Amino acid sequence: MNLIRNLLICVGVVGLFFGCGVFGKTKEYHPFDTEKIEHLIPGKTTAAETTQHFGAPAEVVKLSNGNAYIYKRAVTKGAAFWLVLVSFGNFETKYDQLVLFFNNDDILTHYGVSLNADKAAYDTPF
Repeated sequence: MNLIRNLLICVGVVGLFFGCGVFGKTKEYHPFDTEKIEHLIPGKTTAAETTQHFGAPAEVVKLSNGNAYIYKRAVTKGAAFWLVLVSFGNFETKYDQLVLFFNNDDILTHYGVSLNADKAAYDTPF
């Protein structure tokens, strides 16, 4: 019994000294070009023009009077610490989102933008 207790104490002490920590960030994030967003003109910009500037939307929602194109960008940052028997982690995801509303003639009627991806932060898991 003493042997098992001493072995567990040794493993715990070794874990405290030989644990590891990891910080990570997603690499596929590409921010929206704010200059292109400023050139969106309700009543003039077409759906074809927006796909040329922003690519294919992440989602297209069919509405009764047209469509909504949803573009999303995400940043995930995380921190994790491993000790021999115990692990702690914290991950946070923040999004940039652009939603464009088009009428039945594929002309932009209005849009909304939220730029929060740069607010993702590393944080301790405690």
